[in-house]
Amino acid sequence: MRVARLFGIGDIRVQSEPDPLPGPDESLVRVTAVGICGSDLHWFGEGGIGDAALTRPLVLGHEYAGVILDGPRAGTRVAIDPALPCGHCESCVEGNPNLCLAIRFAGHGHSDGGLRELISWPSHRLHDLPDTISDAGGAVLEPLGVAIHAIDLAHLRIGGTVAVIGAGPIGLLLVQAVRAAGASAVFVVEPLPHRRQAAIDRGADLAVPPAEAQSIVDATAGRGVDAAIEIAGTDDAVDTALRLARPGVRVVLAGIPDQDRTSFSASTARRKGLTIMMSRRMREVYPRAIALARAGVVDVESLVTERFELADAADAFAAAQARRSLKTVVEIKAGGGTGDPASAAEADR
Repeated sequence: MRVARLFGIGDIRVQSEPDPLPGPDESLVRVTAVGICGSDLHWFGEGGIGDAALTRPLVLGHEYAGVILDGPRAGTRVAIDPALPCGHCESCVEGNPNLCLAIRFAGHGHSDGGLRELISWPSHRLHDLPDTISDAGGAVLEPLGVAIHAIDLAHLRIGGTVAVIGAGPIGLLLVQAVRAAGASAVFVVEPLPHRRQAAIDRGADLAVPPAEAQSIVDATAGRGVDAAIEIAGTDDAVDTALRLARPGVRVVLAGIPDQDRTSFSASTARRKGLTIMMSRRMREVYPRAIALARAGVVDVESLVTERFELADAADAFAAAQARRSLKTVVEIKAGGGTGDPASAAEADR
């Protein structure tokens, strides 16, 4: 099979490797679409993320969809949950598997991700895709799950107002999801004009550059928003979220900074009595994400604005780094790895 593997900063190589063999309770999946996430760009551009560093060549990609090739579900199109929590630690038992200290995550640390033609993955982490969701749309379900989890943490009340700081792919999904959650007004802060327009197109009431963030406070008659979600990963974005939040509410920090440190105005947070929530990936929200996309409440399809083949994975990362599009997806065509199982699975569809 073909694999796109990161060997060092900016060094992605497509090479041939042996096909994987499924273990107990695993399925062999032909990967069809992989979204490039901001966290993937940390690995690509910095050789790590947070306190995790590249120690061996790594296959990136944790936003992905595919087709099961073996077993009773052969031919089934699926979205692949990239997280493998242990299932029995205190965090897992308490319903917080995203906080599991023993978690394995695709495309992170020592766990290879989805930028390859074939993958063996636990069958219970494979979620059936309805025909109304494309393969590329299935890859967008993972960032939608991150957005849903951030909204859960924000404790948004129906009829409340929300500020989203950062209109990258997750920010644009947040705009739609908070509407679905009952927000009466959604405001966006984003420096790039084409992403501000994308936020308006997806239901934001107002989308402004950072220098004009005060206009959001003015739009709420000076009280501030009922929840603020930061998804830009910069200290300036965090400070903006704090300034826009009204006293006593929650500010969710979902962005990942370039350096493993975040700072903000303590006086603003303290005087307002804000609760600052750190968002870590997601809980078990894939079924909710699929339901929202199936119903058309959240449009995952239009978010995909640039597509590349696996052979051009390096170009895909360069395009995503340039932030010229919304979501960049690598689409992997059938037939490059083990042709026989893939052909058999396609025949069963």
